[in-house]
Amino acid sequence: MRAASATLPGLLRHAAAEYADREAIHDPRDDTRLTFAELLEEVRGAARAYVGLGLAPGERVCVWAPNSWRWEVAALAVTYAGGVLVPLNTRYTGYEAADVVERSHARIVVIEDGFLDRSQAKELAEAGAEVAVVDLAGWDAFVAGAGQVDVADVEARADAVTPDDVADILFTSGTTGRSKGARSAHRQTIEVSWVWAELGGVTTEDRYLVVNPFFHSFGYKIGIVVSLLTGAALVPQAVFDVEEMLRLIGAQAITVLPGAPAIYHSLLEAPGREDADLSSLRLAVTGAATVPVALVERMQSELSFDTVLTAFGMTECVVGTMCRPGDPAGLVAGTSGPVVPGLELRIAEPGTNDELPAGEEGELLFRGDTVMLGYLDDAEATAEAVDASGWLHTGDIGRVDEQGYLKVTDRLKDMYICGGFNVYPAEVEQELARLDGVVESAVVGVPDERMGEVGRAFVVRREGATLSGEDVRTFATQRLAKFKVPREVEFVDVLPRNLAGKVLKTQLRGEAGG
Repeated sequence: MRAASATLPGLLRHAAAEYADREAIHDPRDDTRLTFAELLEEVRGAARAYVGLGLAPGERVCVWAPNSWRWEVAALAVTYAGGVLVPLNTRYTGYEAADVVERSHARIVVIEDGFLDRSQAKELAEAGAEVAVVDLAGWDAFVAGAGQVDVADVEARADAVTPDDVADILFTSGTTGRSKGARSAHRQTIEVSWVWAELGGVTTEDRYLVVNPFFHSFGYKIGIVVSLLTGAALVPQAVFDVEEMLRLIGAQAITVLPGAPAIYHSLLEAPGREDADLSSLRLAVTGAATVPVALVERMQSELSFDTVLTAFGMTECVVGTMCRPGDPAGLVAGTSGPVVPGLELRIAEPGTNDELPAGEEGELLFRGDTVMLGYLDDAEATAEAVDASGWLHTGDIGRVDEQGYLKVTDRLKDMYICGGFNVYPAEVEQELARLDGVVESAVVGVPDERMGEVGRAFVVRREGATLSGEDVRTFATQRLAKFKVPREVEFVDVLPRNLAGKVLKTQLRGEAGG
């Protein structure tokens, strides 16, 4: 199966043949069920509609919508028509989405207008995005209008896709606050998904609840693509709702449920959890934050998971390390596992490639086939991230033990992780600088039991300004996705700095309890 196809169109065709009548996806929002054979037909129809709208091979399509069966169809149809998928975070403001649309030169944006009680179409228009907009609410009519495009033309498009063609561009914020688009080839997207599926032992018998957003590599690659590779059925959840999740686990006999630690904390503390049927749960894979040993033990004993694994990944290589089934709870909680097949891991002296002995702390580096092709239209940032020898410099500090198990201990960068999503303080600080009355600010991540980390903003007010913390948070909410908005705001007279003028964020984290 691994060599069945190295392109997403080929993989979809293989899945439709191999698992034809098996359920590919069951969307509880509208009770839509598609077999793998039906999924292929839906994708073909959508691909014809894209071509009818003028999509040319290699052009980009953004999908800005929540998890649903239509998201999967819309996304797979992009590459089936020879295009490049650019998922957008559903929590983006219109300005953030329009920025990615412009920089990716997207021809089409697929939205679900009205999601989260917002008009995405209006927000894009107000932000000045000049792009064709397709609303999933009118999806059937959109696909039905594809009659003028010959099926053979779309099949030829799918045939022409090669393993080295760019399949997707996933945007992730950079340390300068400017988002960067990590480009992956078809072979890379498929390979990293296969590695994860193999290590987790995912099979055709699994039913996989995907609460991880499809716009994130954890939902798209480690969700949709894993399903195509293994024949596992997907059950998408549009937004995290713990009561609905408990219901779905029992009603859908869910076996696979990966996610950030916050998800499992919420399940364990949910009212009525003792009465829910969780007996079907088999596999959990978590990470992106500190995972207490007690949490792993409770997941196994109280949530019925047979296997709980931790992993380390990033958009630039998706999965770098992962624990193995059978690892004891202490090892799973205390490490992120050994490097995955197909990659090399090195702990190096920061700023160099000089390897350090086991047990010593240094910068975490990866090298291998699944490291991104590079950032979109940003050769300088690409060269900074991936050196001439092919090593991806993660900016994270860690160490490996004698068995090769990784423990991430700190970050060279100031990035923190809120609810499983990376937050880059420089981006938040840039937006706060636009608020009248703010002289400067510094944002740090502080521990939070549920979310892993949340933001605290230290703000220097202009003399005479009467800004309140709520004023700062309200402004940030208008400009930034919710997970980026600082939870707390503290006003200070000055920010602590070293002799070179750099803000001492380590000191601020200490003052904030981080």
